[in-house]
Amino acid sequence: MQAIELIGDIDEQHLLQARVPEGLPAGPVRLIVLLPDEDGGGTAWTHGVAKEWAGELQDPRQDIYTLKDGQPVNASR
Repeated sequence: MQAIELIGDIDEQHLLQARVPEGLPAGPVRLIVLLPDEDGGGTAWTHGVAKEWAGELQDPRQDIYTLKDGQPVNASR
């Protein structure tokens, strides 16, 4: 069995999309999906928060800070 590494994306409809080299013949293949390692603060957490808080994040009443608030990180103290 020959192995070829491909980079793909899984979309919101849980469909895998990947581009394969043109030289590969059409037909069934066996896939092994390797997920990126992540710690407790990884991308799964941020995607989950964004999904759960989507309504609140899009509510203009939540925009209580502006670019005029605070100081730049490199400002003198």
